[in-house]
Amino acid sequence: MSNRPFAAIGATGILVLILVAVVGGYFCYANCRIEVPSSSMGILIKKTGKDLENEQEIAPDDSYKGVQINVLAEGRHFYNPWEWDWEVVPQIEIPQDKLGVRIRLYGDDLAYGEFIAWKANQKGIVPEILRPGRYPINARITGQPERRDHHYAEYIELHRPIVITAGFRGVVTNLSGPMPKDPNVLLVQPGERGTQEETFDAGTHYVNPYTTRINLIDCRSQRFNLSMDGDMGFPSKDGFWVTLDGIIEYRVRPEYASKVLVIYNETSNDRDMDANVTQEIVNKIILPNARSFCRLRGSDHSGQDFITGDTRSKFQEDFQRELQSTCDSQGVQIIQALITRINPPQKIAEPVRQREIAQQRKKQFEREILQQTSEQQLAVGQEMVKRKQELVDTERSVVKVTTEAKRRQEVAVIEAEQRLKVAELELQAARDMAEAARALGEADAKVIEFDNQAEASGWKKAISAFGGDGDEYAQWTMLKKLAPSFRQMMVNTADSPLMEIFRRYQSGAGARPAERLGKPTESETPPAPAVTSPSGTAVAPGNSVSTANDN
Repeated sequence: MSNRPFAAIGATGILVLILVAVVGGYFCYANCRIEVPSSSMGILIKKTGKDLENEQEIAPDDSYKGVQINVLAEGRHFYNPWEWDWEVVPQIEIPQDKLGVRIRLYGDDLAYGEFIAWKANQKGIVPEILRPGRYPINARITGQPERRDHHYAEYIELHRPIVITAGFRGVVTNLSGPMPKDPNVLLVQPGERGTQEETFDAGTHYVNPYTTRINLIDCRSQRFNLSMDGDMGFPSKDGFWVTLDGIIEYRVRPEYASKVLVIYNETSNDRDMDANVTQEIVNKIILPNARSFCRLRGSDHSGQDFITGDTRSKFQEDFQRELQSTCDSQGVQIIQALITRINPPQKIAEPVRQREIAQQRKKQFEREILQQTSEQQLAVGQEMVKRKQELVDTERSVVKVTTEAKRRQEVAVIEAEQRLKVAELELQAARDMAEAARALGEADAKVIEFDNQAEASGWKKAISAFGGDGDEYAQWTMLKKLAPSFRQMMVNTADSPLMEIFRRYQSGAGARPAERLGKPTESETPPAPAVTSPSGTAVAPGNSVSTANDN
């Protein structure tokens, strides 16, 4: 029973605490919240704290009242509205073709003669510059509308960067900094106040115009006409006044740009950041040196010498060489010093000119003769080259024809040798065949001879049977050949004309041989050969045999 009131009070207290916490959280979120959007910043103003002194414009830290140095970056922040006030403003933006120079409105005062705030706690011009971009700095850009609260910690001035084009050099002069250790020099050491020896190359350079000055020196090639002032002349050795005209091309040597600016520049030539020392270089370097050379060297020659080409050429070469040597030590490079015209005295100019023209024509004619001789030699040389080329072509053709003929000859010789070998083989074969034919013919002749001898021996023996009477034997042979042609003969054909042929052989068949020869006897006479009938029956001579011809 005793714990219930306390339990009821505890629950109520918890609810109250929760309600207070919710209300307090909502109050803090609604009233203490600072939203800083993109490209903006929050400027804090302290309501409570120590008062600022009369010379102070910005609170040194958060223990003082007033505008604070530090600003709020982009995002969400919570501050007590009873102690702080704030203002959300756009950030400082430096355009693309500008640079910003900061002028700090708070800090310690500078020493006497100083105007650059080298330290962070000093009031004045800040040496560091702001390049193009956005910066969260509580400042006002000069020339732009001010804010209503006028709560600024700095001022920012916009200046153009130094643009050095091609062919120019930027001579740097420090307007602030420690004084040079040696004040009797033209160019000081790096970091010291004065003109620096090192120069800037071509490009865009962001420098503080209150700390650094850059003068542009044109190092490109320039031309100058000697007759512009109308006073380029000198007396000759014989007392005649000689005038000349020429063109001098020159340029400032880049490594001597600082020295040339310090020595020869005049303040009247400065226009903005451009130091136009061109006319000063002409008046103080080129013209004095040119006049000095012409009057010293020109008085060594007579007026007639300046008409001829040799003296003019030598004078031109010496003029350029001496001018280059003298001006180079003064930081100016002479690219070319050309004398375009020399005006000698007119009283001696005409006859000398005529003589010079005659000599030049003579040289011209000699050159033309030499040229024609060279052309003739060239033509002869070209013809000789053509001739040699033709000879080479002819020799090449002869070699080609000779080679082809030799090849054909070798082929023909090889073919003839082959035919000769074939002919020799054929000849040998023919000889062998002739020898074989001869041997065969001799063998056949021997056979025929033997046959003839055998046949002759038979004939001889057969004739000897007729008593050596060949006629009888021939008749007998004929009858022997004719006998088989008849089948039969009539026995009684004594009166037949056909048998008359046989009668004349029948009557003296056995006695005529003996009588003609006279040697064989009756007993030695061989019997008459019997006539063989077709049937194979031997018929004695004188008998009639009847046969019939098969045919």
